This record gives sequence, C-alpha cells and structure tokens, in this order.
Amino acid sequence: MNYNFAWFGRVSILDLGFRILYDTSTHSIHRFASDTIFGILSLLMYNFSDCKVALKDIEEWLAKEYTFIHTGRATPAVLDGLKIESYGQFQPIKNLATVSVQDARTLLISPWDKGVVKAIEKAIGASDLGLSAAVGDSGIRVSFPELSGERRQALAKVVKEKMEEARISVRKERERVWNDIQKQEDDSVIGKDEKFTLKDELQKLIDETNKRLEALAEQKAKNILE
Repeated sequence: MNYNFAWFGRVSILDLGFRILYDTSTHSIHRFASDTIFGILSLLMYNFSDCKVALKDIEEWLAKEYTFIHTGRATPAVLDGLKIESYGQFQPIKNLATVSVQDARTLLISPWDKGVVKAIEKAIGASDLGLSAAVGDSGIRVSFPELSGERRQALAKVVKEKMEEARISVRKERERVWNDIQKQEDDSVIGKDEKFTLKDELQKLIDETNKRLEALAEQKAKNILE
C-alpha cells in the first residue's frame, strides 16, 4: 500500500521530541510515536464535546427533578415546576411573586399582582406535591406537612425511579457515541487502536457521570429518610 505521508514536527505540547506520521489519504495516525503520545493524539482526533454537553444535561435534569420532591422542609425550589396562568400565558411562580421561607415548614408567596393569587392557590392545590396553601393578608402561606414513614418510603422509591431514568439516558448517549466511533473506524477515519483508546475515554466520561448521579440520588434519599 502506498501512503501519502505528511510529517508533523516535534510534539511541542508535550515537549517529548517524538515524531509521528499522518496518512493524509486515510486521515489516520501511524505508530511512529510512543504509546502515550499515540493515545493522546487519538483523543485529539475525536470531539467529545457533544457527549459532554449531553451528559451534563442529564445530570442537570436529575438535579431539577429532585427539587420537585419535597422532604418535609420548606424549599422554594419545590414550586419551580408549577406553571400559573396569568393573562393568557403560563408562567413559573418566580416570575409572578417573591417566595420566601417563613420557617422550617412554611413558605410565603407574595404575588406582585393580586390578580394571580387565586390562580397560584389553585395550582398548588391541584398539584401532586402534597402541599397546602392558605391565602392571607400578607400573601399565600404554603405548608409542608410532616412526612409519614409510608410517604418517605414512597418518595425514596421515586428518587430511585428518577435515577434509573437518568442512567438509561446515559446508556443511550454512550451507545450513540460508541456507534459513531465504530463508524469512523469503518470509514477509515481512525484505526483499530484509536478506536479502543477512544472507547476507554468514553467509558471514563460515563463512569464519572454515573458517580455524580449516584451522589445526587444518595443525598436526596438521605434527606427524605432522615
């Protein structure tokens, strides 16, 4: 086989003085450098940025889902998922009112427009958050009931279910990227050695993401059950 080679100079970013060959016809690196340099250069040939963004989005999704599960403590973030109808549009409470913590089990919602008071009260009552709302002169008081043992177990189960949804999304993203890497090998963009180097890097990203997801789930379950 005839190769059309273009010489790279010294690998200045590592200052190790190795030289490599790059086949411009197949866009693949040939092993004229140490394994360390070869592995690093292989990683430079694949862009994991989309994968990293997708994994970050999954992590943020799980964190947000957990804010909607109340632990018996008054937390404004629990209300973030509610949409209130105001002048023909649905908006989050934070766009319509100030939400403050009065005590460990009570929030005070102070609407800027008194015309949305009833709509906010109705939305809280119709939600599955298990909260009660009472309108007073100073605004809407939202009470967080003490969680029974049965309720705590039910919420802990929801935490696990949300975690499993996140894991499934991570697995799908891993499968997407791995299929793309294998396609690049089939198209002779990368070689077999590069493919497995990239596979190892992909698995590292997946493992790091799963550890962060597990930490979120463990902390939420702890807050519910303690």
